[in-house]
Amino acid sequence: MVGADGRRPIVVGVDPDPAKRLALAWAADEADRRGLPLRLVHVRGVLFGGYRQGEARPAWEQWGQALRTVGERALDEAAAFVGSRRPAVEVSATLADGEPAWALREEAQGAAMVVVGSWHLSTRRELFGSASVALPLTAHAPCPVVVVPEPEHVTQQPAYFVVGVDGSPHSTAAVDLVFEEAALRGAAVRTLYVWHPPLLGVLDEGAAIRECRRVLSETVAGRTATHPEVELHHEVVRGHPVRVLTEASEHALGLVVGTRGRGGFAGMLLGSVSQGVLHHARCPVITVPTRGPDGPAP
Repeated sequence: MVGADGRRPIVVGVDPDPAKRLALAWAADEADRRGLPLRLVHVRGVLFGGYRQGEARPAWEQWGQALRTVGERALDEAAAFVGSRRPAVEVSATLADGEPAWALREEAQGAAMVVVGSWHLSTRRELFGSASVALPLTAHAPCPVVVVPEPEHVTQQPAYFVVGVDGSPHSTAAVDLVFEEAALRGAAVRTLYVWHPPLLGVLDEGAAIRECRRVLSETVAGRTATHPEVELHHEVVRGHPVRVLTEASEHALGLVVGTRGRGGFAGMLLGSVSQGVLHHARCPVITVPTRGPDGPAP
């Protein structure tokens, strides 16, 4: 998928509903900021439902062609939307078949990042909705995955990103990306180390907090030299990581986390914190894998 000029595209999952364009808009803006091509992907008949309200469903033998027609129309409308919003962005389109998370994972090979939309539904409905795509895609994609919620959340000025840090290689990769994003947007960065005391407590809580501050400082060290224009705030907060990160990012431009932190079990590709913020955060969530032995499955 890498172009002849070596640029990796941003891949975005396309919803046929024209009212749901936030993920597409986010991806188009990001492609424009980074000077990257944008690849539109619609997985026909599965990923986002397929039919608009009020449309009659065809007979079974016409199903495949009807889904193709819906998919092609969705891609054409998405391309027109991007063209009017970011005319300088190079756009290509793919109508894919198969299981949605698998199809987008295949598209993620060689991509700079993958962007999908999300709708906060009941737990039962999420089994068949956007979370059933976002969670497995995030766990297996070899590149960052951005999950953009619908409806749009309210950001706060001055603009900022939030990143979760725990000293793991995954959170280090997340810090690298958040500084890139902040520099592109002229935004600040809030780095948070969330200390969750063990059930049995600790002998020296003060020492534990000092160790958290040391890890946080070491993780962000050197980033301000690389990106001196980015204003940095870092803090250690006591509480549950999902709750603290979700609340801290309520009005942020985005929340950046690693796919798995220090608390993850070997072989677990998506940690509990990553899963939790994907379910609860109201701002875009960017999950960042690491490469190599600890990275995502190919």
